Amino acid sequence: MKNNTYILIMAGGVGSRFWPKSRNHFPKQFIDILGMGKSLLQLTYERFLNICPNEHIFVLTNENYSDLVTEQLPAMLKDNILLEPSRNNTAPCIAYAAYKISLLNPDANIVVAPSDHLILKEDIFLDKIKQALNFSSKNDALLTLGITPTRPDTGYGYIQYQEASIKNQEGLNEIKKVNAFMEKPVLAKAKEYLKSGDYVWNAGIFIWSANSLKKAFEQHAPEIATLFESGLPFYNTLDEAKFISEKYPLSPNISIDYAILEKADNVYTIPADIGWSDLGTWASLHAVGEKDIDNNMVNLTKINLKDTNNCIIHLPNDKAAVIRGLDNYIVVDDGEVLLIYPKSDEQEIKQVAKDMVNEHGIKYA
Repeated sequence: MKNNTYILIMAGGVGSRFWPKSRNHFPKQFIDILGMGKSLLQLTYERFLNICPNEHIFVLTNENYSDLVTEQLPAMLKDNILLEPSRNNTAPCIAYAAYKISLLNPDANIVVAPSDHLILKEDIFLDKIKQALNFSSKNDALLTLGITPTRPDTGYGYIQYQEASIKNQEGLNEIKKVNAFMEKPVLAKAKEYLKSGDYVWNAGIFIWSANSLKKAFEQHAPEIATLFESGLPFYNTLDEAKFISEKYPLSPNISIDYAILEKADNVYTIPADIGWSDLGTWASLHAVGEKDIDNNMVNLTKINLKDTNNCIIHLPNDKAAVIRGLDNYIVVDDGEVLLIYPKSDEQEIKQVAKDMVNEHGIKYA
């Protein structure tokens, strides 16, 4: 199975809710946001080396980040860094990789994963991925790793699944048939989902064979299938970059959820408690990070805090700071932009970043 396993790490996003640390020129996946000496991309890449060899790992990123990927992942094969000339959401980039990889190996099984998520229980995660790969290699199935919810969170999409597990050649396992994908709910509905016990969070981690995915595109998103199928003479040749540069921007801007998963009837999920966080906001980082006695998460040692509680403080390593009288605040200094903002209002930060660009120029994007 390992010889047929391929990984697609999606690393083209901007991470605008982590502004100003995450900016267009250096987005979240390339930052050592956890203070571990490695970026989120590097941690994701190393995690998947336990699943397949280096030459089977692909990174899909925006063409502006080619040098960053090469710098942070020096062992990556150059041909395995797939560059998108435009941001057209997840369906086109996944289709591109599927058609390219299927030429390399018609029996390929592909794991698709974001580059910027935190997974604390890596052993359990790897076990679930292997279980999914075993199933997808023997069945025409589209799988998603569903995160067992720990709270009625309104910031995630939910997946409802059937209670009974699916039997295969190995007997009963943890794979569940998906009934429906649910949009981000209001709080009352999220509480219902949590209480029912048959919902998981949609983490955007997918497992399928290249053949099953191509079949799904042909059936549910024929425009995407036709476009990327036309590239078969060019993939893995010197003409691939020219084809992608010309044709990729013509693909529809649509997520894999809308294009395929919400329409297909062969979708399955594996509920998983893997210590997962999408690290989508400063508050989510504060929730999982190491904190001091006053519940502050601080990334440097030359700091004097007084009457300060429940804050996340992320400053340049060579900076000293004195802070007094803050409660439940985000304090971020990227060297060019300083943000001091109530943590309870952090959903506004994306708009704040847009306002800064509109008022003071694109350099602040």
